[in-house]
Amino acid sequence: MAPSKSPKAVLFDIGGVCVLSPLEAISVYENKNNIPSDWINYAISRTAPNGSWQQLERGEIKMDQDFFRSFNADLRNEKLWKEFHESFRNSKKKLKDVANPTQLGDHVSLKAEAADSRPTDQDRGSQETSKPKDNSSTEQDKNPGRPSLSKLAKDTTIGDPVSLESEDVAQSPHDGSASTNEQSKSSSSPSPPEATATLDSLPPLPEIDGESLFWSMMGHSRNPDPYVFPALLQLKKLPVNERPVIAALSNTVIFPPGHPYNRLADPPESDPRGQFDIFVASAEVGLRKPDPKIYQLAIEELDKLDKKKGGSGVKAEDCVFLDDIGENLKTAKVLGMKTIKVVLGKTWRAVKELEQATGLSLMDDRTRRSKL
Repeated sequence: MAPSKSPKAVLFDIGGVCVLSPLEAISVYENKNNIPSDWINYAISRTAPNGSWQQLERGEIKMDQDFFRSFNADLRNEKLWKEFHESFRNSKKKLKDVANPTQLGDHVSLKAEAADSRPTDQDRGSQETSKPKDNSSTEQDKNPGRPSLSKLAKDTTIGDPVSLESEDVAQSPHDGSASTNEQSKSSSSPSPPEATATLDSLPPLPEIDGESLFWSMMGHSRNPDPYVFPALLQLKKLPVNERPVIAALSNTVIFPPGHPYNRLADPPESDPRGQFDIFVASAEVGLRKPDPKIYQLAIEELDKLDKKKGGSGVKAEDCVFLDDIGENLKTAKVLGMKTIKVVLGKTWRAVKELEQATGLSLMDDRTRRSKL
């Protein structure tokens, strides 16, 4: 069904949307090196707003050995290590209670569900009872050296611990109201006893090679997402007057001069960075999501481009924004944008929503048959 009003612009996040999420690289690194799950994200997020990661994404510091020394120091913060065990692991609290989850770049938010990319009956629009699934072959069986997305979703709370579907982000971040169920649970369930861990009683701080970790994350996110990226290419192929403006709004880094990651992939059409009419990169403009100012900057650029083409301009309500982090989507929603949540392992669902929002066909026939 065609939308009531077609958007004038579609804005894409990059990491975890157009390309694979660096989250998987972090999880692999933690598993390989026997590091407690979530520690890396916790350490990075709790150094915000002026940790080395955040400064790099705002373009305030260079990607050099000074950065990697600072990054290593952030990952070996004894105070945070103690807090991590007391407040998160020992007390069984969720990461959302003790950390700002929006500070680790553009990583994916996870749901505690099996993220196996298979559509549910609800996705197909079926009202019938589903048939029993054959679970004899799991994703872990197919990829024995790599944690399954299902396990990743259950064991990790990186990015956005409160999973939000695209339109579940309508609630303003200023609204502190809780659901009746949550209030009931909080009033009836006793709080866990405070942990009394000291530095002497804690396990030793993990030895983390920040530089190796960083490049594994960057390398993993060079791979295009198998569903969103083809949809982006399909959108780009349409005549300019038959499609919305295509923009990127992403937290990014600046690689050193001469680094191969500065060059577009070969062929160029295989690189997401070459597919946008406008690219708003955090490291280039000195702002990063979820700061409202970077969204407003993107809208201003879109407005200028539309008026240059003879249009009436672009406002927030004329835009659709795809991201994988709930806090980033909340800001966009408050500003008036329509939002689409991209979920790890089920990114094809975001494409389906984008089709509904634009009234355009963006899936190839093979994907549509397999997913719908």
